[in-house]
Amino acid sequence: MAILFGIVVLLALVFGPGMWVKSVLSRHGVDRPDLPGTGGELARHLLDEMKLGDVKVEPTKLGDHYDPQEKAVRLSPAHHDGRSLAAVAVAAHEVGHAMQDATGYVLLKRRTDMARVAQVVEKVGGVVMLGAPLLAILTRSPAGFLLEFAAGIAILGTSVVIHLVTLPVEFDASFRRALKVLELGRYVPDRDMPVVRKILWAAALTYVAAACMSLLNVARWLRILRF
Repeated sequence: MAILFGIVVLLALVFGPGMWVKSVLSRHGVDRPDLPGTGGELARHLLDEMKLGDVKVEPTKLGDHYDPQEKAVRLSPAHHDGRSLAAVAVAAHEVGHAMQDATGYVLLKRRTDMARVAQVVEKVGGVVMLGAPLLAILTRSPAGFLLEFAAGIAILGTSVVIHLVTLPVEFDASFRRALKVLELGRYVPDRDMPVVRKILWAAALTYVAAACMSLLNVARWLRILRF
């Protein structure tokens, strides 16, 4: 019973945040004709109001994000073309990252650098862990396997840390920037602002969901290597 309970808790921790984020965005992704524009239109308007005309607004299938290298706010089709509370809040959140970039927000730059490192680290970690059994065979020593395996787990685990340390950047984009812009501009009716705050929470916690999935990735490697 204790083992079963532990498994349930683990699954809840791994999949819970991502499921909650998706649930919030889906539940409030219903079309609202009374809103003044789509997420993409709002993003373009906000950027122009802030004299950030060089920042592009583009649809993407790779998930909502701001690309500091390309100077582009990229929104999923549902949020770029949709006229919903989710579209408006997510668009404002990503514009919040563009605002961070324009004002030289140090933590955004660090997050960008760390994201690049994370991509390399995960690839190297996979190679290291696949090479562990071969190293053990060649050296005929379990110490070689353990060393290689520990290195692989450490490398993959860094992605979890990187995702979590970006939380201040996400909360800043959601509540110090996006929420204030939406409140001051009155782009959303007052009665809907509690929902908007919940959506901004979901947008900020996207990286928590990613961190949990990174933990699942480590567990998958453990199973493959049957450690």
